[in-house]
Amino acid sequence: MKNYSPAEIRNFAIVGHASSGKTMLSEAMLRCAGTINRMGKIADGSTVSDYHVSEKNRQISVSASLLHLEWAEKKFNIIDTPGYLDFISEGLGALRVGDFALVVIDARDGLGVGTDRVWDYAHNYGIPKMIVINGIDKENSRFDEVLKTTRDHFGRHVFPLNIPVNAGPGFNQVLDVLRNEVATYATDASGKYSEESAKGVWADKVKELHRELIEHIAESDDALMEKFFAQGTLAEEEFRAGIHAAVQKELFIPLFCTSAENNIGVARLMDFISKYGSSPVDRKSVPALDANDNATEVLLNNSETVAYVFKTMSEAHFGELSFFRVYSGTVHSGMDLFNSDRKVTERVGQIFLLNGQNREGAPALGPGDIGATVKLKDTHTGNTLCSAKHPLTLPKVVYPKPNIHAALIAKVKGEEEKIASGLAALHEEDPTFLYVVDSELHQTILSAQGELHLEVIADRLRRRHNVHVDLEAPRVKYRETIKGRGESKYRHKKQTGGAGQFAEVWMRIEPKPRDSGVEFTQSLVGQNVDRNFVPSVEKGVQQVCIEGVIAGCRVTDVKIDFYDGKMHPVDSKDIAFQIAGYFAFKEAFNVAKPCLLEPIETVEIHIPEDFMGKVMGDLSSRRGKILGMDTDGAFQVIKAHVPTAELYHYSSTLRSLTGGRGVHTEEFSHYEEMPRDAAEKVVAEAAKRKANHSNHEPH
Repeated sequence: MKNYSPAEIRNFAIVGHASSGKTMLSEAMLRCAGTINRMGKIADGSTVSDYHVSEKNRQISVSASLLHLEWAEKKFNIIDTPGYLDFISEGLGALRVGDFALVVIDARDGLGVGTDRVWDYAHNYGIPKMIVINGIDKENSRFDEVLKTTRDHFGRHVFPLNIPVNAGPGFNQVLDVLRNEVATYATDASGKYSEESAKGVWADKVKELHRELIEHIAESDDALMEKFFAQGTLAEEEFRAGIHAAVQKELFIPLFCTSAENNIGVARLMDFISKYGSSPVDRKSVPALDANDNATEVLLNNSETVAYVFKTMSEAHFGELSFFRVYSGTVHSGMDLFNSDRKVTERVGQIFLLNGQNREGAPALGPGDIGATVKLKDTHTGNTLCSAKHPLTLPKVVYPKPNIHAALIAKVKGEEEKIASGLAALHEEDPTFLYVVDSELHQTILSAQGELHLEVIADRLRRRHNVHVDLEAPRVKYRETIKGRGESKYRHKKQTGGAGQFAEVWMRIEPKPRDSGVEFTQSLVGQNVDRNFVPSVEKGVQQVCIEGVIAGCRVTDVKIDFYDGKMHPVDSKDIAFQIAGYFAFKEAFNVAKPCLLEPIETVEIHIPEDFMGKVMGDLSSRRGKILGMDTDGAFQVIKAHVPTAELYHYSSTLRSLTGGRGVHTEEFSHYEEMPRDAAEKVVAEAAKRKANHSNHEPH
């Protein structure tokens, strides 16, 4: 492939809700350009961009794929992204390096929650959008209705540049508003089309839309507006010259209709992208920080090399593969670049242009271009590579907090080290999942963007690092507390030849306000107990507070007063008072009306209105308390308090209740007392676990 100047490059991310047809749209583009001879199918696992094992098995995209082609003497760098919000990191990385977003909407389902999310992210990155309504050939496609809701939702700047002539099965004709013509597409998925002037009602329709379009473009520029008022219209060349600028300012958001599966409408979309789409020249500079963390910028025409690594992944035959965009200068094989995040120098190996797993070597990549390289030793997602003389750091992607958790269980002893290094490697590749060895739960907890995300991470761990692991529900961090007052007088006495142990502790306990923790006090008077033993008693109490009394859970919201006791001049020592404090607290706790507290999450759910009844019913079955409801554009937002214990696998349930169109977030809110029947189950399970544990201990 030849070298392209920045003005000849089109970098864009194909984004949108799950199952809207993004992968097939990128496949159709490759077919139009002749990069592939025939289109693959998702059901067969034969598309260019969905080539990973997990994608073929699940028949969905889980990883962003980099594709490239040449169209009308322009180079397209296309990043096909997953639609499920579980894999939002892939879309965020793609939008970070794209010059515009191609947002795909399903012609049957219309806007999904995922559409809104990626739209907002593109907006935050300051890049323009184009819209594709895809699947016009489907039985129940609703182009007019979806166009209306899209314009209502995203504003009147959204304007159709083509509309379907014969929507539904057999769809192959598109009314082209820019050219006042009807394009008739071949039915062999080649993407080829013939054009003829619009006739009859379609001629009237296209004339009216063309006139509206001219007004739209005139409104985007004061000089054009003046001409429009003076002339009553715009000359075709004036109007066309204004389109690019209007797209950049987002005063005009072009909308297209396609059937990606049958490659209809795609070639004209590509024509528009090549002619009017954003290029790296439209973002001549990007913000950065210099070596002293002062704000600066990277200019496209600067000769110093600056590149941003937006994705890393481990490939079976290639090792670590780093996807990068060049923001200035040139990256060529064999050059040394400084990683300003890790403070290490990296030697750039082979450079590749990718089409999914197919690689084509390239000696160098110039400013504005995107490619991949292999075997960078210590460079990961979000790192900047630059000249060591002028170190700069480009802003990193800020990822959403993970809110789904699972416990990772090792099935084979001795694999702990392999699991730990595997998790570390996977986290470097995908920063949107976290893991921690939780000392309270005695479990390794994975936190991710959704259950699919968790499953994919576990799959990768098994496959790439050859370990045997399972996922299960993480234990819940219940808390133990009291509802009444309690008192105890506990004597610890041990006599075994030689020095003995003696301590007596008198203790009172009472409840404290919720979330106020444990408070240990002493109100000793007289000389019954030496004050030196107070820390020993407190140590014993703290031990119980960690271990728990009734269900093995941490104790909270209790005030303890060590008010008296007895000691022995010879046999009283630190360990004796620790033991006495430990058992005195347990005795007092058991008579002070102990109870269990459970963690409660604030859950926010975004769903289309049709699913309100089902979702509300499901929430009440989970002991959820509705806090309020709101509207967000085409979606309903439910806020509720739900016990943590009831939320494992909730995202899968929500997905099936809403046909994949609902999403939720969870955030810890507070602790509250558990219903008695639920608490009794937790206590019984704890007793069972304890019994099993002691049975397995060596005697």
